[in-house]
This record gives sequence, structure tokens and C-alpha cells, in this order.
Amino acid sequence: MLDADFFRRWMAATAASVDREAERLTALDSPIGDADHGSNLQRGFKAVIAALEKEAPATPGAVLTLAGRQLISTVGGASGPLYGTLLRSTGKALGDTAEVDEAQLAEALRAGVDKVMALGGAAPGDKTMIDALVPAVDALGDGFGAARAAAEQGAEATIPLQARKGRASYLGERSIGHQDPGATSSALLVAGLAEAAGE
Repeated sequence: MLDADFFRRWMAATAASVDREAERLTALDSPIGDADHGSNLQRGFKAVIAALEKEAPATPGAVLTLAGRQLISTVGGASGPLYGTLLRSTGKALGDTAEVDEAQLAEALRAGVDKVMALGGAAPGDKTMIDALVPAVDALGDGFGAARAAAEQGAEATIPLQARKGRASYLGERSIGHQDPGATSSALLVAGLAEAAGE
């Protein structure tokens, strides 16, 4: 069973990897976005960790809801609302229960991803974070390691795609050949989940 402590470890692992990969995320964002994805997420996850240390939420849902709120209020651009919606909606779907199992987490995460798709209007194949998140959620039933591998493959699979949503879509065919920064950071989020689980 997964308790609030597990979800705090997930956020801490994600914050650490975003910190490590911030320059790479910004470099990926440079040719097809605003060149600020890494620095924006870095600021957001630092705020998440600070808030979790200050408030110490007692349930998995409360951890994710607080994290999502922090990301919405501290991250600029589109990624703040999208990541914030993902975590808040997942947290709300988990409810007030003190412990959840992997199947409940997978179901809640799918609800979160659905909310992100509704908010951003993106579908798989549009060269966005959805290209990493949907395969990850689909693979979660096979374990956290499988979800991480699926997310990483999904992010890499955005390279040959032409962007149909988000800032990169304005570039048309010039967006082809670049890995999507949002899919890449989403893969870091899923990798953080696997790390928290010790996989």
C-alpha cells in the first residue's frame, strides 16, 4: 500500500531530477518553445518541496493536491496549469483515504491525464506531454518500472512528430526532429514515481 510518505518521496524524487535536468529541458524547449521549460519547472518543484515540508499533508490525495496548487501558482507558461491540473486531479480522484494501492493510483492518474487532455485539447500524437503520460498510465498495471520505460519511449517518439498543440505547433514542419520538452519532463515525473517505489 502507498501512503502519504510514498507520495512525498515521489515529489522529492521528481524535484531532484527536474533540478538535474533543468538545462536539458530548457535546451529542448529552445528551438520549439520559449526556452524556459526547465527553469519554470525547477522553480515550481522547489516550491512544492517547500510547501510539503511546511504543511506535511496526511494523505496521498492531499500531497498531490497541494503539489498541484503550488505548480499552478509558481510555474509560468502553459506547463504550470497543465502539471498542476494533472497532480490536483489525480489527488482529488484519490480522495481522503490514508493509503492507496497501485490500481487505485493508476485509475486516479488516468483521471488526471484525462483532465489535462481536456484542458489542453491534446491527444496522443500531438507532440505534447500526453505522448509520455498516456503510455505510462497504460503500462502502470505492469509496475512502476514498466510505466517509466513507456514514458521514456513515448517522449523519444515525439522526435519525428509535427507538433499540433502548444507553442511548438506555430512552427509547423520545423517542429519535426525535436524531442518535446513537456513529454520529456513528464517522463521525469513518471521516473520519480518508479524511484519512490524503489524500481
